[in-house]
Amino acid sequence: MLGIEQSILTKTMSIHIIIDGYNLIRQSKYLSPLDLQDIQLGREALIDMLAAYKKIKAHRISVVFDGTRAPHLARQRDRHQGISIIFSHNGELADTVIKKMAADQKQKALVVSSDQDIVRSANSSGAATISAVDFENKLILSAHLDGMQPGRDEYDGWQPTTKKKGPSRRRPKQQRKNTAKIRKL
Repeated sequence: MLGIEQSILTKTMSIHIIIDGYNLIRQSKYLSPLDLQDIQLGREALIDMLAAYKKIKAHRISVVFDGTRAPHLARQRDRHQGISIIFSHNGELADTVIKKMAADQKQKALVVSSDQDIVRSANSSGAATISAVDFENKLILSAHLDGMQPGRDEYDGWQPTTKKKGPSRRRPKQQRKNTAKIRKL
């Protein structure tokens, strides 16, 4: 029985969060001071935040960093606490890796970056995007809500309302899909 429930859960939450690591760290008011002290501290703090988030939400998460700043003995692909850590090859930018991943994953991908070039490329591939600051706020909010409401991921039930919706107020399909993916965070 558990296998069936788990496969249903996996299908409903099948988004792959692809994070521009240094972009998120440098945009963050919590992580950027650590990055200024030591770049490794910033990376480790980000991975720890994402691992805590992964315990709350079962999304697949990959963080991409530039390989030129990789730790001396780091492998190009690693896994830590359920988070995929990817360093770009020498001479290749993390931006290029992120764009390729978004193009491969298409609508299953949610790209976290404030870099407009990456955002445009991901959107043209069909991936949803969210800015680094907005994603960090989602991380903090979900950690806070998890502490207040253990065992509850989110409420998707019907909300009574008198607000009328019609075709004139309907947003474009791509925006509705992006919003639906972001709501899963």
